[in-house]
Amino acid sequence: MMDEEKVPLVTIRCAVYNHEPYLRQCLDGFVMQRTNFPFEAIVHDDASTDGSAAIIREYAEKYPDIIKPIYETENQYSKGTLNKIILAASHPESKYIAFCEGDDYWTDPDKLQLQVEFLETHPDFFMTCHAFKYYMQDSKTFVPHDFVEGQQIEEFHGREYITPTMENYFVSPWFTQLLTIVCRRKRWMSPETFRQYKRVYDYIMCYYMMKMGKCALFKDEMGVYRKQSAGVFSGVDETKWRELSFSENMTLYHLENEKLVIPKLNYCFLELFKGYLRKKQLGKAASILMRYVTGLKFNHLAEVIINKVRGKNR
Repeated sequence: MMDEEKVPLVTIRCAVYNHEPYLRQCLDGFVMQRTNFPFEAIVHDDASTDGSAAIIREYAEKYPDIIKPIYETENQYSKGTLNKIILAASHPESKYIAFCEGDDYWTDPDKLQLQVEFLETHPDFFMTCHAFKYYMQDSKTFVPHDFVEGQQIEEFHGREYITPTMENYFVSPWFTQLLTIVCRRKRWMSPETFRQYKRVYDYIMCYYMMKMGKCALFKDEMGVYRKQSAGVFSGVDETKWRELSFSENMTLYHLENEKLVIPKLNYCFLELFKGYLRKKQLGKAASILMRYVTGLKFNHLAEVIINKVRGKNR
C-alpha cells in the first residue's frame, strides 16, 4: 500500500469501455505490482453500458491509494476529449506514464519496477517496452508475438533487452503494443501535430515517442494483448480500418518526411484498391489510386515502381 502523502512516480492510464468480462484481470495486474515507489492508476470508465463502473468502484474502495476512478455519463472518446480528461486527473508531478486498456492485462508483478529503474538509470532512453502474448478471444487461445531479431542483446538486472531502431518500428508486425510501454512524462506530440491527424492511434503516438529518444525492448513477456471483435473499434469494418490507416500513415509521411512508412502505405493502398475492385466500387478505386499517386513524392513513387518491376523480373 502507498503512503497517500507521497507523490506517485508513475501514472498508469487505463481507458475502459464495456470491459466488464476482463476488467478484474486488468486491475489485478496493477495492484499486484511490487515497487519501491508509489504509483497511481487513473481508471477512466467512458460511460460503459455494462458493469465496468461497478468493478472500478469496488477496486477504488479496496485500493484507494492506487486506483483513481473517473466515471463518465457521456462517451468522451467519441468527442475526442478522452486524453485531456485522463491527463487532467493525473498527478501533476508524476515522472513516468504507463498504459493498459481495460481489456488487456499485465502478468509480471515486477514490470513497473524494472521499467522505471531502467529509465532512472538510462537518461538517454525515452521509453521502455517488452514482449507480450496475444489472447484470441474468439478461440480462447494464446498466440506468441514475434520478437525483433538481429539486434544486439544486452542485460539489465538479469533481464535481456534490445534497443530497436526506427527501421524495426516500421516492420510488420509492430514490435510492441501500448500495454507494454512505460515512458517519460514529456510531451511527445505538439498540439499542432496532434490536430493534423484524424485519429491518433497507438502506432502513430509511439512513433513520436521513438523520436524523443531511445527505446529499450525487454525480451520477457510481461503482458497480454486481447484481440476481439468488441471494444473501442467495434463496428469499424476492415475496409474502414484500412482507410483510416492509409490516411494517418500518409499524414505521417508528409508531416515528418518519413520514407520508412512507405511500405505500410503501399500495403494499405493495394489492399484498399483490390478490395474496391472486387466490390466493383470503381469510383473509390480511382479515388484511392489518385490519393496514392499524388500523395507520394515523385522520387519515392519512382523508387516504388522500380522496385516492383525488379521484383517481377527476378
